[in-house]
Amino acid sequence: MPAYVPPPVEEGKLRFCDLELTPEVLAATQTLEFRYCTGIQEKCLPAALSGSDLAAKAQTGTGKTAAFLASTISRLQKKPLPEEQRKPGSCRVLVLAPTRELAIQIHQDAEGLAQYTGLNNLVIFGGMDHKGQREALRYPVDILIGTPGRILDYSRSGHLDLSRTEVLVIDEADRMLDMGFIPDVRRIISQLPPTGKRQTMLFSATLEPAILRLADSWLKNPIFVESEPEHVITDLIDQKFYAVLSEQKLPFLLYLIRTLTFERMLIFGNMKHHNRDLVRQLYSYGVDAELLSGDVPQEKRLKVLERFRSGQIRILVATDVAARGIHVDGITHVVNYDLPEQPDDYVHRIGRTGRAGEHGVSISFVCEMGAFFLPAIEKYAGMEVHTVQPEPEMMILPERVRRAPESGDEDRPFSGSRSSGRRGGGPRRGRR
Repeated sequence: MPAYVPPPVEEGKLRFCDLELTPEVLAATQTLEFRYCTGIQEKCLPAALSGSDLAAKAQTGTGKTAAFLASTISRLQKKPLPEEQRKPGSCRVLVLAPTRELAIQIHQDAEGLAQYTGLNNLVIFGGMDHKGQREALRYPVDILIGTPGRILDYSRSGHLDLSRTEVLVIDEADRMLDMGFIPDVRRIISQLPPTGKRQTMLFSATLEPAILRLADSWLKNPIFVESEPEHVITDLIDQKFYAVLSEQKLPFLLYLIRTLTFERMLIFGNMKHHNRDLVRQLYSYGVDAELLSGDVPQEKRLKVLERFRSGQIRILVATDVAARGIHVDGITHVVNYDLPEQPDDYVHRIGRTGRAGEHGVSISFVCEMGAFFLPAIEKYAGMEVHTVQPEPEMMILPERVRRAPESGDEDRPFSGSRSSGRRGGGPRRGRR
């Protein structure tokens, strides 16, 4: 474990070393290059470290995950349990997440912040290796992260004992509500120590009445905190809007891929079957891209994300399921092939670039339908949009270089796995 070197004192900034975090957690923050607390961390960490219940209004990208993980890891270290009091299949901390992607991301963050502690952290979710996850529950778990359905499955089968859980974290409670998971969450909570005998932290993008009623049921005398609203878009993102007709979108996208220099490009479309068609079309014009949507099998989704993260795939076409689920560094360009119907989705989408102090570019296609969504985006984001008309030569379709796979031909490797890796991103010619 490296020696911790406190960052310099800066006015208006709270350092992690100013809080009662353990030396191991502080060393991890240094390794991860976390120097000063974000707004939500500054508000949450003192309350969480005191053992209070907490209800926080915080959106993706605010640092909320590190807030609840740093406090819970420190708690576990300060109050270690003798091995004879640990039971196989039990967990000291339970984190509930609405999606598999978010659960995996939280587990990765937990591994990072606990890297010097020796804690046993585990993530479980549906759609993957039921037996392997069950085998992992043969041992006591410190921090268990999972989706409600899979947590409920293992608790019902007797492989998971929640009766000794000390801390419950409910992340993205508003999405839990929207996705219909609240009944499962209630069943899980009924198996935990009662309110007041455990610490409970609830995070939600909104604290609307329905969420407040849940907080009233599950938390005792909670401290309420709120981060700055996310719809303030960072200055690190250069936003561009192009007025194009629907039939001009594909040739213009191909032009951008040919001419832009990018590390990773994330393309958003509103409908998964249209996205699938777009991936096939791109392939036929020599561009390797991968598809990510809710109906892609989980094992393939994880492999796609890993190839995108490693740089093997540099173009990913996604629905909004990915806007809150993808946390990949080095996304230099986000393209809104379709403008989203909900203005907050626009902010979530473009927030995948311009992260960690790096500059990014968002490019939005404003077609006939998109023009209807634009005013709400302007109002929500507090900006005035000026659209630009592309030059005619930018909207000419090139010649096809490959035959597009047939609809339903899912086994054909028609994207990314054999990408050329060219930095410029342009199409490549090949035999396939």
